Amino acid sequence: MPGMGSTASTVDTLGAVLFTGWAVAMWAAVVVLAVGNRRAVRPWLYKVAVALIGIGVIGQIGHFQEHVAQAAYWIAHPYDPAWMTPWGNSFSRGFGQLDPSKPSLGMEILHLIGNFIFLAGLVGIVQITHRVAGQLKSRKWARMGVWMQGIHGLEHIVLTASVALGASRAIGLSTWFGAIEAGPALATYRVWWHFVANAVGTAILAIAVYHLWKEKRAVKDSFVPAEHTGAAPAPAGDDPARSLEPAGRP
Repeated sequence: MPGMGSTASTVDTLGAVLFTGWAVAMWAAVVVLAVGNRRAVRPWLYKVAVALIGIGVIGQIGHFQEHVAQAAYWIAHPYDPAWMTPWGNSFSRGFGQLDPSKPSLGMEILHLIGNFIFLAGLVGIVQITHRVAGQLKSRKWARMGVWMQGIHGLEHIVLTASVALGASRAIGLSTWFGAIEAGPALATYRVWWHFVANAVGTAILAIAVYHLWKEKRAVKDSFVPAEHTGAAPAPAGDDPARSLEPAGRP
């Protein structure tokens, strides 16, 4: 990919540091939610979860547009090396400083971190619906996304580790475990493999967020301490979100 071996600027370095901090902050929030959901209800946990989900959605929009841009470039230039956006190249150069002798390492780290930012957002939906009894469609779709992106995350771990450990090319499903020689065939396979994986994952996230919006009343009520609520409201019509009751309160 063009630019992967270029000298990193201060902006490249700062971008890589901030991007890493973004991922760390999101997974710290995941830990806070996971611990908090096993203790007494705290209304502020709802706000943490909403922020986590919102930032995860923003992160995936940015992540997915990178794959859309790569796919679009391939359509116009199918025999050229795989392409990255200018900001993607900037992050890659920043991460590549960890080992300048491995030109593709920065790109692998970038996509690894991007995937785990996306995964944190999906985990946030699972966590925000944890206290609601019954079958929530948002929780069902988010769990599906967590499984899918968890497997995809393992793929990126393997790709990154193989390059970091000195493999001549990244090893993983998207490179057919290193069996495809570098060139148009490898670029085509990898670009479209990751585009499809992210397209499916993004669709699952969108469906989960849509159902979370429809079920938001029951979800928000589950973060209200029991002493601040009266009797549980009766189910309203055939709205499934209103028939659900908060669960797990002390």
